Amino acid sequence: MHVSRIALLAGLAVVVGPCNAFAQDEGAVDLGTLILESESDDTLLQNGYVAESGRQATRVDTAIRDIPQSISTVGQDQIEDQEPRTLLDSLGYTSGTNVTNFGFDTRYDALYLRGFAAYYNGLFRDGLRQVNGPSAWYQNHPYSFEAVSVLKGPSSSMYGVSGSGGIVNVVSKRPKQDPFNEVRLTFGTEEHKELAFDFTGPLAEDGRLSYRLTGVLRDADTPLEGYSDDLSMIAPALTYQLTDRTTVTFLGEYSESTRGGTASYYNPSYGVASNIYVGDPNYNDFVTEQWRVGYEVEHELTDNMTLRQNLRYSEVDADLEFSGIYALTPAPGFGRYWGHYLENTENLAIDTTLETEFATGAIDHTLVAGFDFSRSSYDTYYAGVGYVSAAATDAMVQPYSGGQDMDQYGLYLHNQMVSGPWTVFLSGRYDWVDTTTLDASRTGADTSHDGFSGRVGVSYAVNTDLSVFANLASSFVPTTGLVYDDSTDPNSSRPADPTRGIQKEIGLKYQLPGTESLITASLFDIQQEDGVVFQTVDPTVFGGLQQVQVPYDLRSRGLEIEGQFNFANDLRLTTSYTYLDMEIERGATGTIGKQLSATPKHTASVWGFYEPRNGALKGWGFGAGLRYVGESYGDDQNSFKNDDQFYADLSVSYDLDRLGVEGAGLQLNVKNVFDNTGQTCSAGFCYRTEGRTATASIAYRF
Repeated sequence: MHVSRIALLAGLAVVVGPCNAFAQDEGAVDLGTLILESESDDTLLQNGYVAESGRQATRVDTAIRDIPQSISTVGQDQIEDQEPRTLLDSLGYTSGTNVTNFGFDTRYDALYLRGFAAYYNGLFRDGLRQVNGPSAWYQNHPYSFEAVSVLKGPSSSMYGVSGSGGIVNVVSKRPKQDPFNEVRLTFGTEEHKELAFDFTGPLAEDGRLSYRLTGVLRDADTPLEGYSDDLSMIAPALTYQLTDRTTVTFLGEYSESTRGGTASYYNPSYGVASNIYVGDPNYNDFVTEQWRVGYEVEHELTDNMTLRQNLRYSEVDADLEFSGIYALTPAPGFGRYWGHYLENTENLAIDTTLETEFATGAIDHTLVAGFDFSRSSYDTYYAGVGYVSAAATDAMVQPYSGGQDMDQYGLYLHNQMVSGPWTVFLSGRYDWVDTTTLDASRTGADTSHDGFSGRVGVSYAVNTDLSVFANLASSFVPTTGLVYDDSTDPNSSRPADPTRGIQKEIGLKYQLPGTESLITASLFDIQQEDGVVFQTVDPTVFGGLQQVQVPYDLRSRGLEIEGQFNFANDLRLTTSYTYLDMEIERGATGTIGKQLSATPKHTASVWGFYEPRNGALKGWGFGAGLRYVGESYGDDQNSFKNDDQFYADLSVSYDLDRLGVEGAGLQLNVKNVFDNTGQTCSAGFCYRTEGRTATASIAYRF
C-alpha cells in the first residue's frame, strides 16, 4: 500500500486555566470548558454543522429555512474536522456538486453544480465575483476561509452574471472581538512540512478596532514526480467600528504557490488512462502569484435603512511549464513536447446596496436595491509547444497570443415579503456586458450583451419545524474566452454567446424536533441555452491544448436530499443524495439526446464526527465518511462508461488538555482510505484519482 502523503492538523477544546486553578477553593464557581471557535459569524451564522442564517442568498441576513431556494453550507467545524486541502475537497460531501471530473489536479477548482460547470462564472468570494482566466485561476485556500455556501440553481437576479447550476460563495475569515489564536505544525510523507497560524482579537480597549492575521507556509511534494504542492500565504484583515452606525472591514491576501504544470496520464487508447504520468519532472512548475485587497462598509442611515458597499481588486499571475508525450510512428517508444505559457488576470468588483425595512398592512418588507460594476481582463503569452528539449522551450520568447477585457454593469431590486407563515421573494436584475476579445496582433473584436434575470420564490412555514418552498429563477452570463464550433478546426474559434438558463424548483426544509438540524429536499428542472462544455482535441493540432470549449444546450433534472445535524450526544453529521439527469439538447454530432460525460446519475455521501464531552472517551474525536460516485459516461457520445467508485475518509483527534497541556490538540486525517486510484473520463479523455493520503498535525489554541 502506498501512502501518498501526510498533512496534519487540528486544535480543539480549550479549558480555561484560571477556572480550573481555583475550582477547589470554597465558594469558587467552575465556569466549565470554554470552546475557542475560529468562525466570526459575521456574514454567516453557523452552529456546528448547521448554518442558521446569512446573507448568502439575499444580501440581507435571513434564516436559511425561510429562503425559497436550496442552499448547502460547509461551515468551519466541518472544515476543521475534515481538513480539506483544496476548495474541491471542502465540497466533496455536498449534494448537487461534482468534484471528481478531472481526477487528481490541484491546479484548478474545477467544480460542477447540478451538472453545469461553475468554475469560470460561479465562483464568488465574500459576495463578489472571481472571474478566472483560461489558466490564471484564483485559488481559495481552505485555511483562509471560515465557510463555503452553495446556492443551487440560477442566482443571477442577485449576483449578476453566473451559471445556471448556481454559485459557490467563499466566506473569508474576519476579525473577531473575542481573542482567538492558533498555531499549527504539520509534517508528512512526500516531504510535507507546513506551518499555519491564525491570530485575531481586539486591538483597542474600547473594542472598536479588531484584527485578523492568517498565514500558511508549506513545502511539499506529491506522488507525481516533479509535481510540487508549495504555498506561501498571508491574509490580513482589519475591522474598525467608526461610529455606532458605521463599520469598515478591510480584507487582504497575498499568496505564491508552486504546483505541477502537468497532471495527466497517458491515454494509450480511447477511454483508457494508463499509469504513465506524462509530465517531465525537470520541467513541471506551475507558479502562481495572487493577491487581493478590498473593503466592506456598512452604515446604518436610520434604524430601518442600511447602506453597504463591498469592493475588491485582485490579480493572478500564472507561469505554467507543461509537457506531454505521444506515441512514435512507427512504434515503439514515445516522443515528448514541452510548452511554456504565461497569463495574468485582473479583476475589480464593486457592489453597493441599500436595504430598507417597512410594512404595508400585514406584510413586512425588506427591500434591497443595488448597483454593481466589475471589470475583468486577462492576457496570455504563448508561442506553442516545442519538440526539441525543455531547455529550448524555456529559452523561447513567449509572444502575446490573445486576451479579453470585460466590463459588467448591473442594477437589481429584491423585495422580501413576510406575512404570517408566508415568505415571498421577488428579485429582478438587468446586466450590461461589454467585451473586447484580442487576437495575437492585439486587434480587438467588440461585443455587447445585455439581459434580464429574475426570481420568484415562495416559502410556507407549515409549522415550527417544516417549510415548503418553490421558485422560478433565470440566469444570464457572457462566457469568458473562446468557443470552437468545430472541435477539429483550431480556426473555428469565436467569442462565446451569452449563456441563459431557467430553473423550476420545489422542495422542503425540515428540522428534526428537539434537535439542531436542517434537512433540505428538492426537485429541480433547469434548461440552459448557449452553454459551453470542454471537448477533447488533438494537442498537436491545437498547439498543445488538450480540451477546448464548444457550445452546448443542456437540460438538468433531478432530486437532491441533504441534511446537517448537531446531536445532543456530541455527534455532528452531514448526509446527501443526488439524482441527476443531464441531457444534451444541442451539441456535437452524435451527442443530441445523450447524457453529458462525467455526470453520474447517482451520488451519495455521509460524514460524521463524534466528540464526546463526558465519560472515558472525553477528549477524543472520531470522524468517518463515505462518498459514492455512480456510473457515468466517458464521452458525450455515450460510447463507454465510467465505473462507479467509493471514497472513504477517516479522522481521529485528541485534546492534549487530558494530559495537562492546555489548548493543544492532535489530529489525524486519512483520505481515500481504500486507495482508490480508478479512472474518470470526461469528453473522451481519462484521468486518475490521487489515491490514499494521510494528514496529521499538532495545534495550539490560546
